Amino acid sequence: MIRYILKRLLMLFPTLFGVVTLVFFMIALSPGDPARVMLGERASQEKIEKLRADLGLDKPLIQQYGLYLKRIVRLDFGKSIKSGQNVMDEIRARYPATIELALCAMIFASVLGIWIGVISATKKNTWIDYTSMVGALFGVSMPVFWLALVMIMIFSVQLNMFPTGGRMNIRLYFTPETNFYLVDTFKLLLQGKPEYIRSALHHLVLPSIALGTIPLAIIARTTRSSMLEVLKQDYVKTVRSAGIKERRVVFRYALRNALLPVITVIGLQFGMLLAGALLTETIFAWPGIGKWIYHAIEARDYPAVQGGIIIISTSFVLINLAVDVLYSVINPKIRLQ
Repeated sequence: MIRYILKRLLMLFPTLFGVVTLVFFMIALSPGDPARVMLGERASQEKIEKLRADLGLDKPLIQQYGLYLKRIVRLDFGKSIKSGQNVMDEIRARYPATIELALCAMIFASVLGIWIGVISATKKNTWIDYTSMVGALFGVSMPVFWLALVMIMIFSVQLNMFPTGGRMNIRLYFTPETNFYLVDTFKLLLQGKPEYIRSALHHLVLPSIALGTIPLAIIARTTRSSMLEVLKQDYVKTVRSAGIKERRVVFRYALRNALLPVITVIGLQFGMLLAGALLTETIFAWPGIGKWIYHAIEARDYPAVQGGIIIISTSFVLINLAVDVLYSVINPKIRLQ
């Protein structure tokens, strides 16, 4: 097992090197001059050239790439052109918000998606099965931004049930320690202040549902297909012939094996949620890294864009590693292959 994990870890380095190189050249070769964007169209050429020299943009591209690699090894992404703050500090301040939102969306999608998939498979070719799969098809086809706007219109504007955006009621001010609001507000709950965690959960409902709808549909369809395959296996028929109750057959014997491909899908979808939360964060004014990268792209803030994309890509690769390891724990044949 340790040998397998080490082998998978070694395979990460060329992948990450490729990501870092691709991000650098995509940003560096994209049109637009960050110095001119920062100083404005009316700035003199002299000022623009001076700023380009300060940012190292006047050096040959290959030299910029070498300096960039040296900084990346030290996890130094430089300073944001827009804010002047250290990029790594800004990522640390915003990434917990994205992780918290993606985790809640993934829990919502996984629990409901697996449940729908199992029910749909056990009720194959009934109205429950057809309704579930039509709903899944609708969910996977629906644009996230459209669903988010509809939810805001119905549940925030018309019914006034949930807030339209943000992470916390602005009247409930507190100083976060970890920037994971559920963790920080749980500590306040232990101090007899339940209104903070209530507000944090209240603000998570709509963005989590909007972000988790597509993964939910994919997980439901994958679970259904996998369950149908497993329920045809001989060992399931043997267990049934022994007179064991159908509920026990499904949840004790069939579901465990059926979850193998579902785990892979969950891992991939979680990585995609981290990277793809940009629209949801923008619509719900969620102060995460997706919204931050969006504004960095608008401002041609190269260091911020590079730092944000590299951190998200690294997270995606590490999540895939965790999924592979978990998969090999459940199915040891993977390690042998």
